[in-house]
Amino acid sequence: MEKISFVILTWNSEKYIKQCINSIQQLKKFKYEIIIIDNGSKDNTINFIEEKKINDKNIRLVKLDKNYGTTISRNKGLQIIDSPTHICILDSDTIINENAIERMVFFLNSDMNIGIIGPKLVTSNGIIQNSGRNLPSFKEKFFKAIPIKKIQKIGEKFEVKRYTKNQNIKIVGYLMSACWLMRKDFLIKNGVLDEKIFYAPEDAEYCTRAWKNGYKIAYVEDVEIIHEWQRLSKKRFFSKINFEHIKGLIYYWNKYNIKKINGIIEEFEQNEK
Repeated sequence: MEKISFVILTWNSEKYIKQCINSIQQLKKFKYEIIIIDNGSKDNTINFIEEKKINDKNIRLVKLDKNYGTTISRNKGLQIIDSPTHICILDSDTIINENAIERMVFFLNSDMNIGIIGPKLVTSNGIIQNSGRNLPSFKEKFFKAIPIKKIQKIGEKFEVKRYTKNQNIKIVGYLMSACWLMRKDFLIKNGVLDEKIFYAPEDAEYCTRAWKNGYKIAYVEDVEIIHEWQRLSKKRFFSKINFEHIKGLIYYWNKYNIKKINGIIEEFEQNEK
């Protein structure tokens, strides 16, 4: 039986983490461990996890003294995984299911060129998120930053990935990191998350690095999990999160030749047809 290590961040997540953990515990076809890294929660998150640990020895908790963002914290979890077959980076506000995990594992095991694979993300109200995207461009981010809905809609169109039809899996530039599944050998080659990025675009950076290292990023459109998308950067325009996001984007665009990476993606797409 294959084993999956789930690496989950929490930060004042008592509203969501119970359902997330419960959904993992429902898995029947996979062994699991749940590694939770808490970013200095001030609510009841830690107390709840400590209680869950009593009856489930597969749950491990790393308590941090403050919010270190997404990269430093997730890396602490990735560095202590216990010899899994697969690794799943998961947001605390997700609810997984056996069918989605089984399908993703199947495709991941069937194609060693896939580095990261992810499902369709849907809220409990049925809102589908654009989780498989084109690599972020300056034009897209510029339009989305303007506080006029009509202009923001134009920016959102730049990030929408146009898929090749009639394929079980789709090639995308990057996946939102709410649910990533990968093999351990890929993690060893691609490395951990870039800690020079605090919050975002750590997902785009990691997937771009995967493309550069000869892997592809895949989106499974016919399975879905629940993700209660909180969109923290949308809640307040002038905030630390948005400031860190802008810093991260500048760093990302300086680090990679996006035009060259897009050329690699296009070549993969042509070969898939």
